[in-house]
Amino acid sequence: MTGAIVSPLRSPWSRRIARWLLLSVALLLLVYLSLCAGLYWVMRQTPDFFGRVMMRIPEPIMAVLPFETLWMRARAGRLQPGDLAPDFNLPTLDHKDMVRLSSYRGARPVVLVFGSYT
Repeated sequence: MTGAIVSPLRSPWSRRIARWLLLSVALLLLVYLSLCAGLYWVMRQTPDFFGRVMMRIPEPIMAVLPFETLWMRARAGRLQPGDLAPDFNLPTLDHKDMVRLSSYRGARPVVLVFGSYT
């Protein structure tokens, strides 16, 4: 018995399934990349806007997206170790006066701590 070996991808059904799978994977990749790009854009906005958007994003989506990687890139900034801190004004604790960071330059050491204590 001599018969030709037929490749499984030569049948019309197999080609349709392969094309459908390829299109499905391409669509899922496009959706994933779009969500990552959108989340990165949101992370680059003001903290108020970022918070309003993030409170509406379902947790399962956050489990799939590379949140920490995007966050570290979006909020990295342009400062390098050794650069001077940008100048800013802050109110004193009693809100009666303003303190300017540059007024301490060369006068005394200043330690800046940014974070949340909650």
